[in-house]
Amino acid sequence: MSLTAEQLRRFGEDGFLVVENVLDRTRTLDPLIAEYEAVLDRLWQGWVRAGALEPGDAGGGFEERIVKAYTAGLEYFQPMDISLPPGSITEETPFHAGPAVFAMMTDDRLLDVVEAIIGPEITSNPIQHVRIKPPAVDLRDDELRAHIAATDWHQDRAVTLEEADDTRMVTAWVAVSDATVENGCLQVIPGSHRGAMIPHCPEAGQVGIPARMMAGREARPLPVGAGGVVLFHPLTIHGSLSNRSQSVRWSFDIRYNVTGEPTGRPMFPSFVARSARAPETVLRDPHAWRRMWEAARSRLAQQETTTIHRWSPDAAHCA
Repeated sequence: MSLTAEQLRRFGEDGFLVVENVLDRTRTLDPLIAEYEAVLDRLWQGWVRAGALEPGDAGGGFEERIVKAYTAGLEYFQPMDISLPPGSITEETPFHAGPAVFAMMTDDRLLDVVEAIIGPEITSNPIQHVRIKPPAVDLRDDELRAHIAATDWHQDRAVTLEEADDTRMVTAWVAVSDATVENGCLQVIPGSHRGAMIPHCPEAGQVGIPARMMAGREARPLPVGAGGVVLFHPLTIHGSLSNRSQSVRWSFDIRYNVTGEPTGRPMFPSFVARSARAPETVLRDPHAWRRMWEAARSRLAQQETTTIHRWSPDAAHCA
């Protein structure tokens, strides 16, 4: 699967592109869903043993149990995330780097569309997250985390360190469930990639563009079906709507950059996902990928804190 000349023209003009039916349900999505169901099973068993849940609470499917865990105040996000968090990291900080996630990130059809934009020398960038968002009606009033609630307006280049300001990069936002306006799909400011990087502020659990800098901009929602992908230029302003449905909205956002260029998050591990020039450098072992993250966790546990972006809440533009 690749992109047509018209799709590439639209990406260049708009700074984003919605591509439906990139990932195959049977080959890629179903194993991914099954892997996360197994993660939730293990978490659930631990919560029951700890007395945080009653054994009888185990009923229901994946989405129902996600909502139950959230409303019980249990942390499911970080154990399911495919990255380590900023701040204090310990040897026990959980994350998920399973083989089905690796298979999704290295899926040939996904890499084909990425290659159409940045070329055949592709590194999997470690700025990556899962987003499993409960319905807004179930969220606490103080819940503002981007991976749980609506995501504030931001540019993906802005959440890298300065080293990656010239890196050729693309974000692939992968829908595991259908993303609709009702359940909180992405929204975008078309053509905003033609401007400069806007100052961001770390506040309320997110790093985003101050509201006053967004005045007068017209947003476009980007619904996409399960298995579809939204591609973003790193300067395109985007965010997400709130999940106003009765169901969980599930996606991954992953990034790729041209191999040899800085990732913008050097403390986390990247790997070569595709290479025409040096195919022997491509990582094909999902267990080796997990070991890379385990090694990074051990190294970062020796530090007091881990800083992953450049912005200060005390900056003048955040006042």
